[in-house]
Amino acid sequence: MSEMSAVDLVDVNADLVKMTELVGRAISDATSALLNGDLALAQQVISGDEPLNELNAGIEDKCFLITSTQAPVARKLRTVMSAVRMATSLERMGDLAVHIAKQVRLRYPNPAIPAELVATFSKMGTSALKIVQETGKVIQDNDASMAEQIAIYDDELDKLHRELFMTVLSDSWEHGVEAAIDVTLLSRFYERFGDHAVTVARRLVHIVTGEPYGH
Repeated sequence: MSEMSAVDLVDVNADLVKMTELVGRAISDATSALLNGDLALAQQVISGDEPLNELNAGIEDKCFLITSTQAPVARKLRTVMSAVRMATSLERMGDLAVHIAKQVRLRYPNPAIPAELVATFSKMGTSALKIVQETGKVIQDNDASMAEQIAIYDDELDKLHRELFMTVLSDSWEHGVEAAIDVTLLSRFYERFGDHAVTVARRLVHIVTGEPYGH
């Protein structure tokens, strides 16, 4: 690998880590806005999505340049090709945080979730933040063994999603159809957030081991 190639790949990796940091801030703020009915914070999440989009576009441009001018092979080629897909997954995680914030804005000044579900959504927010923080470590360290921790947090999000789904379907649900739809949508946003983190981790495993994606 030439010196320029190495610098480019380091830059791409740094941009991916930066994306995880921005996504972590977005999901943390979106959760706080959801739990506290904070319209200003929700709007901040919505307005702050553009830097993520710009990083995603920048990574795509860098990877295209590396591919077209340096003809990478083997692990280098896997890194370049996977980086584009990882950036797309991270950008979508940011979009999901925005969806949560938009739901807060839609229901304001009323709460977006019933009071008795605040604790459950707080747990989802905590797991979502942890999963993106672990994703950042996985990317920064190129350590495929850390991908297992991401799967654990994703399992927790899946479990909470199922619990919420059963809650809105139970005979004891007293908040009507509209609230049930809101809770189901919000829960789904968190669940999908975790799925995208797992996708990133699997891409990293593919880079490091050369095994087919999703093996």
